[in-house]
Amino acid sequence: MFSNRYIFIYSVVMVVIVAIALTVVAVLLKPKQEYNQRVEKMQNILVSVHVESTTKNAEELFKKYITESLVVNAKGDVIDGINAFDVEMHIENKKKSEDRNLPIFICSAENGQKYYIVPVRGKGLWGPIWGYISFKEDLNTIAGTQFGHKSETPGLGAEINTPGFQNQFIDKTIMNDNGEFVSVMVVKGGAPDSDKHGVDAISGGTITSKALEAMVRDCVKEYTVYFSKIRK
Repeated sequence: MFSNRYIFIYSVVMVVIVAIALTVVAVLLKPKQEYNQRVEKMQNILVSVHVESTTKNAEELFKKYITESLVVNAKGDVIDGINAFDVEMHIENKKKSEDRNLPIFICSAENGQKYYIVPVRGKGLWGPIWGYISFKEDLNTIAGTQFGHKSETPGLGAEINTPGFQNQFIDKTIMNDNGEFVSVMVVKGGAPDSDKHGVDAISGGTITSKALEAMVRDCVKEYTVYFSKIRK
């Protein structure tokens, strides 16, 4: 029979060994994890301008198409010294609006068009939702979107990251005829084809749909001052 002292020492030693092993594994895997996260971010940005990529060619295509990036503030002024790619929206969203760093990625397409890509992030039904929205040179018309989520319901709210839902946003506009910001509404029961500011909500996923609507509205609104300056 082992004594209580032996059992206690053995348990402590095993806990220390396991903790050290886990720490070593985490340290060794961290560079790979960070690389994978960067590549995934590049792929998501490219999807918003309809450029398909793989983990192998994402960096190459990103450098090819994303020819410029910048960070602006709520006043529409460009902030120097901040790398747009390194800005994390889950951190920025915790700040006051006037203190946020707002990244913008500019895509030069093969057709000669320029697209402005902005990140969006919000809260879904069960967890965070996020994405990227690209705008045509008028900074009013949506060229494409990419949306993702952490834990929305499969077959319902999780449909926000499907092409069928995302493609509805193409050619929708965020400004009305009077030049006022109205964003894009997600309409339960379906939006008419003639609605320039509306898309169909997900059947059975109304809460996630409306959460996405709020995310798009609140995040894109942050960029409207800068967009107005560029238009002028």
